[in-house]
Amino acid sequence: MRFLFVCLGNICRSPVVEVVARVRFARAGLDIEVDSAGTGGWHAGNAADPRSCASALARGYDLSAHRARRVAADDFERFDKLLVMDRMNLRDLTRVAPGEEHDRIAMFLPWAGLADPHDLPDPYYGQERDFDTVVTLAERGVDGLIRRVSALIQDGGDHRAAIRGRASQ
Repeated sequence: MRFLFVCLGNICRSPVVEVVARVRFARAGLDIEVDSAGTGGWHAGNAADPRSCASALARGYDLSAHRARRVAADDFERFDKLLVMDRMNLRDLTRVAPGEEHDRIAMFLPWAGLADPHDLPDPYYGQERDFDTVVTLAERGVDGLIRRVSALIQDGGDHRAAIRGRASQ
C-alpha cells in the first residue's frame, strides 16, 4: 500500500503528516509506503518550514531529511491514494489528474474518519500554536488511517483495490 500526502507547497502540512504516518504505521506493524508532495513547485528542493520542524520534533517526529517536491505525473500511478489537506488542494490535484485516477484522490481528514475539521488548516501565515495543531491533527488523522487500513486487511480481499476505489470525500 502506498499513500501520498499533498498540500500546497510541501513544506508545512504534508511533510508533517508523512513523518507522523511513517512512525505510527511502523509502530502498528503496517508495511505502508508514504511520501508527500505539493501542488505548487516553488519550494521544490527546500527543507520543511522551520516552524513545522520544531513542532514535529517537540512531539518526537524528525523532519530534517525532508525536501519539498511537486506532485509528478507518475504519482497518480505509483500511489494507491493521494490524500490532500484541503479543498483547494483537492481542486488543484483533480485538475491535473488523469480522468481514470480521480478516484485515488481524497481529503485526508475525512477519508481517515474525522468529521471535523474537514480541512487541515494551513499554518504558514499563523502562529506557533497553528503548527502544533497540524501535528495534533496529523496524529488523529493517521490514527484513523491505521484503523481504516487495519479493518480492510482484517476483512481480507483486495485491500489495495478498496483503498484505490471511490470513498466518501
